[in-house]
Amino acid sequence: MPMERPTAALFTLDAFHTSDGKTAHGLVRGPSRFRITALIDRHSAGRDAGEVLDGRARGIPTFADLDAMLGAQPKPDFLVVGVATHGGVLPPAMKATLLAAVQRGISLVSGLHEFLADDAELAAAARASGAELIDVRRPRPARERHFWTGAIRDVKAPRLAVLGTDCALGKRTTCHVVQRACEAAGLRAAIVYTGQTGWLQGIPHGFVLDSTPNDFVCGELEHAIVACDRDLSPDLILLEGQSALRNPSGPCGAELLLAGGARGTLLQHAPARRDYDGHPGFPIPSVPDEIDLLGRYGTRVLGLCLNHDGIDAAARERTRAALARETGLPVVYPLLEPVDALLPALRAFVAAEGRR
Repeated sequence: MPMERPTAALFTLDAFHTSDGKTAHGLVRGPSRFRITALIDRHSAGRDAGEVLDGRARGIPTFADLDAMLGAQPKPDFLVVGVATHGGVLPPAMKATLLAAVQRGISLVSGLHEFLADDAELAAAARASGAELIDVRRPRPARERHFWTGAIRDVKAPRLAVLGTDCALGKRTTCHVVQRACEAAGLRAAIVYTGQTGWLQGIPHGFVLDSTPNDFVCGELEHAIVACDRDLSPDLILLEGQSALRNPSGPCGAELLLAGGARGTLLQHAPARRDYDGHPGFPIPSVPDEIDLLGRYGTRVLGLCLNHDGIDAAARERTRAALARETGLPVVYPLLEPVDALLPALRAFVAAEGRR
């Protein structure tokens, strides 16, 4: 029999309805290495977390605070910090709830750069109660890291990078949507995660890119891809992108193309977004310009995946049609609709790359 997953509540304070709540969003949508039993969020209290997220009830009630949750249901095994803040800083207003949870013997999981285990008060409370403090982004010891070796050349499965024109666009969610569409069409696809939420979701292969020392990023990526190919023998490997190639606060993506050998790309874009997230005055390049840059890296864009935030329903089809005319590519809204329009290009890519 499969092992019962540990239970977990998600804690976003009052940010679940914002892009800062994207870690919790990923666990509500699933998959998850935990069985999610509740959300703690003052703004969304009294509603089903799935309904708040995308209008689909998922049986995850939302409570205003820890005491309200514990008064209504059994204590969970874990409380997951469900926010991803700029700089990975723990919001000070979250500390009291986290401390109260640890004192009650609830273990904490966080994907932030500010580590829970480094907080003296939380660490002391954990020692007293027996709770765990799990910091997903804490780097592994140097002896456990991998350096790039060139073993990527022996990987049989083609790699498809899911990159974006900015951060916080839904690249990880698009990986899951595309994987499910591929599987339904008889194309075996696997995901290699590169962020903390991928670990929380229980994806078996990957690493946390932005907490890995730069010298080892390409080696850790290669190691994850090689292991995924060896263990699963997929037809296609989807590489989760982070940030964007030209985001001035954290340029990222070339590693997936150069060290990971991704010859195909799906490009995620938010048409309503003019500047990089959190950086007004730093404009996002046009989609054709980004496609041109990606081509210079030796990868071919197979389709556009649009984030619909800020585009009203009446404008979505006009936006899709305009980008399709401009680029000649299939254009989908992965959070709103099936992505079957991408499948012909993905099949052709797998057939062509599989013969290399």
